[in-house]
Amino acid sequence: MKSDFAAAHLHLDRACHYLRGDDETSRAALQALDLVIDAVAAAQHARPVADVLPFPRRSNGGVPPLAS
Repeated sequence: MKSDFAAAHLHLDRACHYLRGDDETSRAALQALDLVIDAVAAAQHARPVADVLPFPRRSNGGVPPLAS
């Protein structure tokens, strides 16, 4: 099962909207949510790690032949 980062981001944004208080707890919760939102955005836009295939080497040390 794959994560739906876009949906998670939407819900976290909504949670920030509901935490509009000026009290210390609301401010601390908003700071924590900001960190989580950043992590979700990074995961959402991260490129998958690709396997690197070795390029075949030539028997002459990898130098292509000179054109005549």
